[in-house]
Amino acid sequence: MMELKETQRADMLHVHVSGSVTDADYRDVLMPAIDAATEGDARVRLLLEMDSNVSDFTLGALWDDARTGLKHWRGFDRIAVVTGSKGIATAIKAFSVILPCPVMVFQPGQVDEAKRWLTESLGAIHQTDLGDGALEIQLLGKLDSAVYDAEVEQLNAFIRANTRFRLLLDIRDFDGWQGFGALGEHFKLVRDHAPMLDRAAIVGDAGWQKMAVGLGKRLLGKEARYFPAEDHAAARDWLKS
Repeated sequence: MMELKETQRADMLHVHVSGSVTDADYRDVLMPAIDAATEGDARVRLLLEMDSNVSDFTLGALWDDARTGLKHWRGFDRIAVVTGSKGIATAIKAFSVILPCPVMVFQPGQVDEAKRWLTESLGAIHQTDLGDGALEIQLLGKLDSAVYDAEVEQLNAFIRANTRFRLLLDIRDFDGWQGFGALGEHFKLVRDHAPMLDRAAIVGDAGWQKMAVGLGKRLLGKEARYFPAEDHAAARDWLKS
């Protein structure tokens, strides 16, 4: 069965799952709660707490039935799942790659940790005006789509003040994107502002980050150069030269 538990936040749903999960639980409890929480442009953070007596087989069927619907729900901000079943945890981790939001699995007894993860900041973007039409953007931690929402207006203000600009992208402490939704927001941001960009310097310390320069050239159609982490100052000098 499924039951809704009270939370201290209007944008969070806590669903407790125990025993055998039926189609009626999915249809009459989970779906109406999610539909109500995501009405309009609202986004919801979902905590799914599963007792040890939940049937793997029944729950597996539930996820199969939900797959089509979940792929189209853009109202999820994050999903935390608490379960002691290795089978369920493995299935959810595999399924999470098609969801447009971060998904994290926690062990039994970690409900408080799951709630904390749902509410804390997963990553951050810092923007610094370097003067003369140069902007430094530092990506920190793992980014979700909400981080981009908070930074767009500051970037737009910089663009309005500089009809052309140069970009220093610092990804030395960047751990990637939390879900496809954040990745999509990143490329949308790049695409929307690419026509005003003259050149880009990327500072990082991982092999895959060098590949980002080649991808950036294809996306931006501009000059882009990669600098190792210790050459951050050199990247600034090259950008402003």
